[in-house]
Amino acid sequence: MRKLTLIVTTGLLVSISCNKSSRQDESSGADEPAAVTLRNCASNDVLQEQLKADPSLAARMESIEAFTRRISQNPAEASRLLPGGIIEIPVVVNVLYRTAAENISQAQIQSQIDVLNEDFAALNSDYNNTPAIFQAVRSGDIKIRFVLDQVIQKRTSKKSWGTNDAMKKTSSGGIAPTSPATKLNLWSCNLGGGILGYAQFPGGNSATDGVVIDNNAFGSTGTVSAPYNKGRTATHEVGHWMNLRHIWGDASCGNDQVDDTPQHNAANYGCPAAGHQSTCTGRPVEMTMNYMDYTDDACMYMFSAGQKTRMLAIFASGGPRASFAQ
Repeated sequence: MRKLTLIVTTGLLVSISCNKSSRQDESSGADEPAAVTLRNCASNDVLQEQLKADPSLAARMESIEAFTRRISQNPAEASRLLPGGIIEIPVVVNVLYRTAAENISQAQIQSQIDVLNEDFAALNSDYNNTPAIFQAVRSGDIKIRFVLDQVIQKRTSKKSWGTNDAMKKTSSGGIAPTSPATKLNLWSCNLGGGILGYAQFPGGNSATDGVVIDNNAFGSTGTVSAPYNKGRTATHEVGHWMNLRHIWGDASCGNDQVDDTPQHNAANYGCPAAGHQSTCTGRPVEMTMNYMDYTDDACMYMFSAGQKTRMLAIFASGGPRASFAQ
């Protein structure tokens, strides 16, 4: 069993005029609605900014896509990366807090690890709610397990954080990632602008690699707030970290690079009625319960088999996260 290390540090940051009840975006200074009512993942927005800042990133990501397509076309090759049957992902949780409530408890942190393990092993209690039309393409156990390796806590006077990766940099009062080539770093902090979380896709800078989650959506107990109180924000964002795109492909009837997920008109919110059809070619029934949609935590509960293959490809020899499977 891994030894859990708890590290507590202190620091002083520049104060930003916003709080949980009247959030403010760092970049604009504009007040945002008090409550998050619709899921908002900034992963694709952050990716577009990274592509602008780093001209070489597009080529690296295209190389990863070519590698992923090759593995996806030959799933047996991907399966050979699991001689022991399981990939174990050590997780470092970086907690940035200003208030006592933001300094989330060990129980809340562990609840998030537990949710990830249930969702990626298809052991979540709602997995069997999958409609009959999609049961043949469910992922089943993805053979990935998450183990809490370390918790690092740091006090801050910053009232909210944006999507510029400041929380990942000691120079801006954040916490730098720990061993990102072999450990998944999660950051819990008060995200502004109504954002629940964002992740870095494979191929990005290791100095900013990992997943950021709002402290009120981290785990399934403690300070979490409905409808994002079942830990599924992390499941969604870790999916991005493992190279999954939003199920609607971030465009109307877009391409998420997965063959067995139906085309969607756009993101779905709340808890859509079963059987909702898109207006895309063929009018397919949308897979609204997929973790990569934007539905409420209680209404997302499955990955597809194609998404499983795509995620496992990054851990194959030569893949962008192969170091985790060694």
